[in-house]
Order: sequence, then C-alpha cells, then structure tokens
Amino acid sequence: MSTALRAKKAMGLKRYGSLFVVAILALAMLNVVTPAHADTMRESEYWLDSLGVTQAQQSTKGEGVKVAIIDTGIDTSHPDLKGAVVGGADMSGAGESGGNKPIGVMSEHGTLVATLLAGRGNNKGEINRVKSENERLKAAWEKAKAEAEKKNEEKKDDEEDVEIPKEPEYEDVPKLTGGSDGVLGVAPAAQLLSVSLWMGEGNPANIPVEDQIPRAVKWAVDSGAKVINMSLGSTSPAWPESWDEAFKYAEDHDVVIVAAAGNRSGGMSQVGAPATIPGVLTVAGVDESGKASQDSSTEGISIGVAAPAEQLVGGLPDDGYARWSGTSGAAPLVAGVAALIRSKYPDLKAPDVINRILKTARDTGATGVDNLYGYGIINAEAAVNNDVPSVSENPLGTIEEWIRVHRRNTTKSTEAPAPGVSMEKSDLKQVTAPEPIAPDQSTPALQPLLIIGSGVLLVLVIVLGSTQTLLRRRRERLAASAASASLSSLKVGKSAGDHDLFDDIPEEEQ
Repeated sequence: MSTALRAKKAMGLKRYGSLFVVAILALAMLNVVTPAHADTMRESEYWLDSLGVTQAQQSTKGEGVKVAIIDTGIDTSHPDLKGAVVGGADMSGAGESGGNKPIGVMSEHGTLVATLLAGRGNNKGEINRVKSENERLKAAWEKAKAEAEKKNEEKKDDEEDVEIPKEPEYEDVPKLTGGSDGVLGVAPAAQLLSVSLWMGEGNPANIPVEDQIPRAVKWAVDSGAKVINMSLGSTSPAWPESWDEAFKYAEDHDVVIVAAAGNRSGGMSQVGAPATIPGVLTVAGVDESGKASQDSSTEGISIGVAAPAEQLVGGLPDDGYARWSGTSGAAPLVAGVAALIRSKYPDLKAPDVINRILKTARDTGATGVDNLYGYGIINAEAAVNNDVPSVSENPLGTIEEWIRVHRRNTTKSTEAPAPGVSMEKSDLKQVTAPEPIAPDQSTPALQPLLIIGSGVLLVLVIVLGSTQTLLRRRRERLAASAASASLSSLKVGKSAGDHDLFDDIPEEEQ
C-alpha cells in the first residue's frame, strides 16, 4: 500500500483545527448508551471468543507492556481498572496532573476505551456472595441467641439454662480485585498510561486539541509506552505539520500506534487523521456478524484491519457500565492484541507486530486488501500464536518516508545528493500541463518608430557599402586595362581642360 496514497498534503493549521474539533465529537459519540449491570457484562463480550481472545490469553495477558490511552482521561477508581493504570499526564491544562480525571465533551469516553483494552473485571459477585452469607449467618445467630436468652428469662428456677449459641466464624470478605464480573479487556495484565485531552469546545485552558496531541504522543513515548491507542480523529485526511515530529518520534522509538477509522453516523465520510498517517494501524468497524458496520465505520485506503464496533460494552466513571458502538471501541480491541504480541515476543519490533496482525487477519469482503476491512477481521489467537515471517519495514509505510516526499520543500538538507540516475519509482501523481498564455497584442507607441528608424539606417549602410565597393572595383578594372594595353592602341581624344587618360590611372601606375 503506497505511503503517498495514505495521506494528502497537509492543510493549513487554522482550517484543520475547526475540522478536528468537529470530528472528535463525531467519533466520540456513543451510538447506544444504556446503563448496565456488572454481572451481565462478561456474557455480552462476544468478541472474546469470536476473535480468539480467550485462546490468546492462555499464553499471555499483556504482562510487562505499557499501553498509552490518549483520550479524555480514565477514571482509575473503576473496579474493572483497579491496579491497571500505572501513570498518566494531562495535556489540556484543564485536567488532573495524573490524567485520571475524565474531562471535556464525552468525558466518559476514555474509561470506556480503557476497560475494553485492559479491563480486569472484578470480583464484586464473590464479595457480595460472601457478605450475603455472613449476614445470613449473623442474622440466624442473633435470632437463636435472642430466643435462648428469652427462654432463660422465662424458665423456672429448677430448670437448666438454655445454652446461648456462640457467634459463628464468618468467611473473610475478599478484597476488590479482578474477577469474573465486569468487563474483561483484551490485555487485562497490561499497564495503562492515561493521557488526558480536552476534546471539543470550552477548554478552560484554551489549548487547541491539535496542539495537545503531539505533546501527548511524545509524553507517551518518553514514559515507556510500547503501544498507543488513539480513539479519536478528524474529518480531514490531512494533519498539521506540527504532528510530523511527534509521530516520527514514536516511529523512531519502535512504538505501535493504533487509531480508529471514524464513524459514519457521526458525519464522517472518510478516514481522517491521525488514522491516515503512514505507519499507523487504522481500525475499521464490523457488526456482530462480521459485516462492515453501516453506522460505526468509515472507509479508506489507510484501513489496516477491522474489529467489532457494534453492541460493545464498557465501564463508565463512578462504577457504571454502558453498551455502546463505534470504531472508538474497535481500536482498543486491536491495541490490546498488539499488547499481547509485545508481551509474548518482547524483542519483536513494531513493524513485525503490525505485520502479524495484518497477515493473520481473516480476509473478508473483496479478496485481498480493501477499503472496508483492510486486510480483514483481526484474529487474536493467530496473531499471537502463528508463525509469521519477519519483515524489514512496516507494511503500512513510514511517516519518515512521507515527510521526505511531501515536506521536502520545507525541509532544509545539509547533505548534497550523490550524482546519478534515481532508481526509485515516483509515487507522485501526474499533473495537467498549464494552459498556454496568449501574448500581449497591444503595441507601445515608440515601437513602430524604433523599427522604422532601424530599417532606414540599415538601408543606408547597405547603399553606402555597395557604392564604395563598386567604385573600388571600377578603379581596379581600369588600372588593369592600362597596364596591359600599348599606348598606340589607346584612343586618346581631347578632354575638357587639361584632362587626359592618365588622370584616370592610379598614381602608382603613372
């Protein structure tokens, strides 16, 4: 897939900013949000089996891998994320320093994404069972004790006391931890970094989101993230030039970036940045049957793979849950698989991680790579366990090469290229030749005078030159005749005055 086809030349930053804000609202919009209970969440996660996640988790759960979630901030107090978030930062100027305060429009978005990627579930069901059993035992003991005490009060003096039952030993209530309830993420043992952005209008700090994003990417890389999830995007395939350095920084540091393709229902008709940046693994959405989602996915040539984007579940801030849809949820499913791969193969480079995901995807739709599914629907088990040949470069291209081609007019180079014929194939589109420009038909007033004057002068030069030449040749002929003829053969006549033949002979011949 050509890197030049993955992105158009960057637009002006001012124009891009307005497009970007609109797209974030569209992408973050939850198509269906309904309150749900923790005990119904696990059975709703159909993708755990359909994508082979359950089988993949038998060999790895993402241990030792840091994944940065660049989003609206994560509620770290959610029971399904206990111990999952190990660090964070705020790039908006309006959130908590640790990135753990949901902020901006659709503030719950980051928590929903985080639970799908690395939710650990919870053991609240077990906790409630133990508490309930202990309460039952205590109630039964208190009742038996009260009855025994009453009988003792009513007994006669010669009657023996009724034995007061001892308080039973209660089962220890387990501490909150991961368990069979709540949302289980694709990589439940991965470590999360929460990088909060203010998406949408009204940022109290007045920092544009297009300025927050490159800072977020660099911070994530410097903080040890090996995978970055970006469930956000714009309505434009172009991105500000200021992003180039940040995404190249991630590429240079061997980081896998996963981005959502965008949602049709939010008004996005094409994949937008950052999902169009070369090297980024872009995720489209499918429904439960594996068909391209009509509402929850755009299409485009930059799409790498597809994942479920409908009837998803996730955690909400303040211990809540929701059912929702969108490629915002499809992206963390794929980012989770990337974390599983990086955990099982810690020495594997980012291009090979991406290649594993692409080459093991289940082809669907048109044969081969297409604009709806990319390489196909992700297969977690195959991506983690199959033997996949290594690659020397990212199959999705590189931002470094894109910068070389598309920013070359703005990049100063200190190295002179070696002379020779380039053997590279150009990926630049041909352009139409410009229309010819008609010459100016107007004539300056001085121009005719100059032309006429030049012509007259040329004629005079020619006439004078010809006259001189004829006279010189005539003298030469006469001199030759006189030198060869005898005086007796010459007709000498009387001339006017003293003039005679010798007057016409050159002096040297007289």
